[in-house]
Amino acid sequence: PAMASNSGDRHATLKRCLGVLRDARNDSEQFAALLLVTKAVRAGEVDAKTRRQIFDAIGFTFPTRLLISRQPPADCPPHTFRALGLTLLACFCTDPELAGHSQILNKIPTFNDILLSPCDPDSTSMVDDVYQCLSAVLATARGPRELVTKGTVSALCQAYLNGGHGSDRALALLVGLLAVAEAKCWQRDAPQLLAVLSKLSGDFLEAEDMTKFELCELLPHFIPLSPPLAENSQGSKCLCRLYKGLSDILGSKLSQSQRDPALKLAASLVQACGAEWIPAGSAGSKFLALLVNLACVEVRLTLEEPDAVEVEGKKEVMTACYVLMEMGIQECLREEKPLLENVQKMQLMRILEEAFGAVIFYLRQVKQEELQDPFIFASVRVLGAWMAEETSSLKQEICELLPFLVDYTRKLFKEGSPAVRLPKAELVSTEGSALPQDALRFLLPGFCHLTAEDRPRDILISEGAPALLCEYFQQQWEVLTSESSAPAPLTSTEMSLQTTCGVFLNLVVTAPDLVRRDKTFSSLMDVLLKSLPLLLPQKHHLVLAANIATLGLMMARILAGSAALQGTQSAKEFFGAAIHFLSQAHTAQADPSSDGLAVAVSPAYVSAWDDIRELWFLGMQALAGCIPLFPWLPHAALQARWLEGLSQLLSCVAPASVDFELITAFQAVLVELARASEQCRAVILSHHGMEWANLYGMAALEQCLAEQ
Repeated sequence: PAMASNSGDRHATLKRCLGVLRDARNDSEQFAALLLVTKAVRAGEVDAKTRRQIFDAIGFTFPTRLLISRQPPADCPPHTFRALGLTLLACFCTDPELAGHSQILNKIPTFNDILLSPCDPDSTSMVDDVYQCLSAVLATARGPRELVTKGTVSALCQAYLNGGHGSDRALALLVGLLAVAEAKCWQRDAPQLLAVLSKLSGDFLEAEDMTKFELCELLPHFIPLSPPLAENSQGSKCLCRLYKGLSDILGSKLSQSQRDPALKLAASLVQACGAEWIPAGSAGSKFLALLVNLACVEVRLTLEEPDAVEVEGKKEVMTACYVLMEMGIQECLREEKPLLENVQKMQLMRILEEAFGAVIFYLRQVKQEELQDPFIFASVRVLGAWMAEETSSLKQEICELLPFLVDYTRKLFKEGSPAVRLPKAELVSTEGSALPQDALRFLLPGFCHLTAEDRPRDILISEGAPALLCEYFQQQWEVLTSESSAPAPLTSTEMSLQTTCGVFLNLVVTAPDLVRRDKTFSSLMDVLLKSLPLLLPQKHHLVLAANIATLGLMMARILAGSAALQGTQSAKEFFGAAIHFLSQAHTAQADPSSDGLAVAVSPAYVSAWDDIRELWFLGMQALAGCIPLFPWLPHAALQARWLEGLSQLLSCVAPASVDFELITAFQAVLVELARASEQCRAVILSHHGMEWANLYGMAALEQCLAEQ
């Protein structure tokens, strides 16, 4: 029967067909009614209410039967039933509630098969229906995970590469999937995604019209943060094509709308591979310098005279420019196999300084109600990268901005920003605890430099930075202790804790009165007392343990009168752990240049020694200062049998192998122990202390041991 012509008649006919569907006595009646329903569906004549009526009339059972039926009606193409079933499912999927139903999700493998089947002119509508179903599933809560685990990424890649009907929709769906589940997609289907990237990068290199700029917009979606592209030959070839294509673009005269996508593509490559994709040599260094230069110019043009509307429209490209500027800083400072020549480095540092001047100018205009904007976060983060490395330039401007930076990081830390999805170009580092509100993490290295100087230190103190840093330290410590205890790469949490210790060490050395009077430091001391004994047994945390031990010992000298340090259990455990850390750093080992033994850094400390050497010497000095202040400390040294171990070490190694700095460190602690405790003095003497003190030129120790 033909479908009625006017709207009222059509609805009446559709209603009648639904009645037939519900009450059909045999398949042929049902099939005839179904043809009318699907014709209406395909013509787009079904509203939400009617769609629900169709679903209530036939449910999922009937379309499922149609999908698996292999017997088409007489004189019909072989896929007739299948096509009808797909049309009904595509109709149901326009209802978000039905699109996420398990009966739709379990059809994903069937959808994948249809995408991969040869497509003749009669079956294009089936392919269209499949894409409609997959798009609807992607928009549901469970959809992306189901699509990835059921193999849709691979099917979409193949459909795109085959270039058949709807291949552009396959690419659009891939972009959508990668936007919400990039890591899972690449973990499961890296070879297929790499094949797509390979085709796109080839097209990008060869294109000589506007397609090149359209591909600039598309390509960042296909550049993974992990696995590293440079690790296999296909990935390396893609990077090479992308470099050449970008080099062609950036070397030409460009309009704004052409330059922006190119900068965003370059930024996504930097995030994924650093500067590895830029070849060494003259062409590569010119390209890198040009890239950073363009980014700096863009930042200055946008931020030096900020027009709110213009900045709003350019935040994404600005964030990409920030990524390129950060790479510029790193490359200017790189000494090993540098891509840039010294002249280029000097020129770029000047250009970067001007761009960071613009960033500071922009941040000084920020209003309170804008603080949650991810672009402010990106601006503070990139400024942190500059402050971490370059402390001499823009010092006046940075000092003037410090009150804002402390206030901003405090607000984000206390409130926790709504975890707004930042533009992809901002997500440089997503490991560890890098929550969107953790702006402080990026400023810590800069604060570490600034607390060593009088004026910025005074500003930081007056703005309440020590109290904020203490709270932050406690929070990061809780994050670290909740993380896995298995050895792992250095997380941002651990790095933040180490750098915060560095800031506090500067304050302890330069502002001891502040440490004495500010309650913040008593709270910090409590955290340090508890944390070191937990940390030290975990060998992979040695650098952090060294920071905490040294900071704790130096603070203990200043806070000696506080209740927490009066022989409490936590104080004894802390000092026991600190003595263990200091006493286990050196050992005797065979000296290749002679038959004897030489003093050496202990095997457990060797890999970290460059990072902890200075801390160890500071810790020894601080411990020597603590011994006269805490009468129970010598007993802790005796319990650890440190004196016996040290006597044995100094007795068996060649004196020439022990340098003057080490002798001075040992002597300072030994003298204080011998003065404070008759028992310690007796142990040193009974282990030939006079002899080796004389041998190593420890005059102060000799004198102390000789006194009655």
